Formats: sequence, C-alpha cells, structure tokens
Amino acid sequence: MELPKFLLGDNTDYPDAIFIMHTDYPRFIINLANDEVEWLEDFDPADEKELETEAGNLIQQANDFYDREISRFEEQ
Repeated sequence: MELPKFLLGDNTDYPDAIFIMHTDYPRFIINLANDEVEWLEDFDPADEKELETEAGNLIQQANDFYDREISRFEEQ
C-alpha cells in the first residue's frame, strides 16, 4: 500500500490537539497545537546533524499540508 506523505489525525482524548503524521523517513507525529514532535525513528549520533537541518523543513511542510487541507474543507 502506498501512503500519502502526510496524514491529518485527531483524537477525542486530546480535543485541542491537531496531529500531522509524516509517513516517510524520518517518520514523526507533530501536534500543531503546541509544536511537540514525537520521532518514530531511532537515530544514531551521526544522523543528528542532518536531522536538525531537515527537521525544520519537514515541520514547515507539515504546517503547509495542514493549511492546504483546511482550505479544502472550507471550500466545500
């Protein structure tokens, strides 16, 4: 099965949370309500420098994805 790069999720146990899941490497879940990120990968110290550089880009892409999805809901 091919998954989209980002998925939007919610959970009634966290009514104020807005979850975006990144399904490609490095996989993570971000809560846009507080910008908390949970990485679903184990990184070795050599990867940390690259991760720091890429993380900002991926988090911005997650925010852009959310904005796009919300605008599509509002158009309906």
